[in-house]
Amino acid sequence: MGKIIAIANQKGGVGKTTTSFNLGACLALSGRKVLLIDADPQANATSGLGVELDDSDVSVYECLIDSYPAAEAIKATQVKGLDIISSRIGLVGAEIELMNRADREKVLAGVVAPVKDRYDYILIDCSPSLGIITVNALTAADSVLIPVQAEYFALEGIVQLLNTIRIIKSRLRPQLEIEGFLLTMYDARLRLANQIFEELKGHFGDMVFTTVIPRNIKLSESPSHGLPVILYDPDSRGAIAYTQLARELQTRERKKNRNRQKTTDKA
Repeated sequence: MGKIIAIANQKGGVGKTTTSFNLGACLALSGRKVLLIDADPQANATSGLGVELDDSDVSVYECLIDSYPAAEAIKATQVKGLDIISSRIGLVGAEIELMNRADREKVLAGVVAPVKDRYDYILIDCSPSLGIITVNALTAADSVLIPVQAEYFALEGIVQLLNTIRIIKSRLRPQLEIEGFLLTMYDARLRLANQIFEELKGHFGDMVFTTVIPRNIKLSESPSHGLPVILYDPDSRGAIAYTQLARELQTRERKKNRNRQKTTDKA
């Protein structure tokens, strides 16, 4: 059964989408079967993987609003093992259309459930907001990965996101965990960047990924070519960092599974 990870932070420009499709690509190239759900109306994860939508194509919008099965919306990408449910600009209207539904927070969970067993990982790229679509993503997810930009105001928005996660855990999804905090746009030459990393470690300890994502021009260039950085320039610092992140994520998961097994055996 696939693990569902929402990649979320209501602060924009922190590397959510870059992380979503580059991590997805690196997991797929490591032999995992991965589905990326683009839940951002800007559809940057969709275009960043070179996926084009015709007007007749089913996107995440049709799945949420018109109850199309997820299987009809899944498209293959150029990365073997990485599929996508694409987004389109019309998704911005879904926020309003979902508001009057009694199950409005759980629609995406229902969409994903029939295809969950096909994948090792399902990654959800969230929009930079805490609206109903992001709440849907968090309610559908097993865990949330939080990218944090290495800048002065980086920690400001985290409190609000953590409060939202607490509410969702208490009311909608008790199993929701924090997968980890990922420092992005990191420049080791800057004292501020190192201070923010230390602050994160001080606040959240082992929940902070050891891997950091550097500022790297290849990460900025690759989406314009419709490619994840691991295909665009596999020797770049960005590609190496996301490959390391994919390994660290899987190592953490194996460790968690061993600990759960030990707990079960003791019981």
